[in-house]
Amino acid sequence: MEYPVVPGVDVRDIVLDAEGIPLSGLIATPPPRMPPRATVVAVHGGGMRAGYFDARAHPGQSLLTLAAGLGFTVVAVDRPGYGLSADRFPAGATLDEQSGLLHAALAHYARHHDTGAGVFLLAHSYGGKLALHALADDRGAEFLGADISGVSHRYAVDVRDPQAFHSRRTWRRHWGRLDLYPPGAFRAVKPLVTPMPPREAAEALRWGGEFPGLAARVRVPVRFTFAEHEGWWRHDEETVDSMRTAFPAGARILFDRQPAAGHNISLGWAARVYHLRALAFFEDCLLSRMV
Repeated sequence: MEYPVVPGVDVRDIVLDAEGIPLSGLIATPPPRMPPRATVVAVHGGGMRAGYFDARAHPGQSLLTLAAGLGFTVVAVDRPGYGLSADRFPAGATLDEQSGLLHAALAHYARHHDTGAGVFLLAHSYGGKLALHALADDRGAEFLGADISGVSHRYAVDVRDPQAFHSRRTWRRHWGRLDLYPPGAFRAVKPLVTPMPPREAAEALRWGGEFPGLAARVRVPVRFTFAEHEGWWRHDEETVDSMRTAFPAGARILFDRQPAAGHNISLGWAARVYHLRALAFFEDCLLSRMV
């Protein structure tokens, strides 16, 4: 299958300054002389790196090249405790700490770069927890909206089990069926996989109780996507209804399911479809601000 190549769109390394703490990541900008329409900040899940959003096992998988070709700047950031900041947080950082650092890093970025109409969040799995913290956080600027995949407020596994995150059983929860991924996907992802910091794993038990309070403080549109073969989280209708009612009345909260996808949506065959749907949601958010 052929995918268009947009001249002038490249992915390169970036280091964000979070009040003196370096957060490594990747950035892709629109073609030269095209100012960004908006900026998408992509936040990876537990045990991954920012490169999750720049998969290249098959053409068209990369969120960064796709979105930049459509006029968005995309910054995929290594969350605090990963990448360059790992030495500063050898045991990881709490979600509250990560939210403060993310806001600080994005404020510094906005002072030195054109962010277009503003900033969207696109987050996966544990990064979705951080996204909800950041949306509810009053320490930084408001986001335009968020697309969150691979997380609800109810686990489909027993996280009280000490081996819940660190055993052979977790492989299928992350990936699902082998045929959901292009050839070479598992080999290509090896450099991105890293142990989940212990402070992140320790917070897992509290997530169900934290979710309602965070959701109640969200004031921007949010779209949740669940993979057809999601193994970590419940996403039945009753769970979705429970999530929806946690947000303020009248809030624009959407739910979608991505067919032919496992938990790691952005690494599979369905990556391009999912990314296009997320970007379409962001386009809709931009349109709603104009009319």
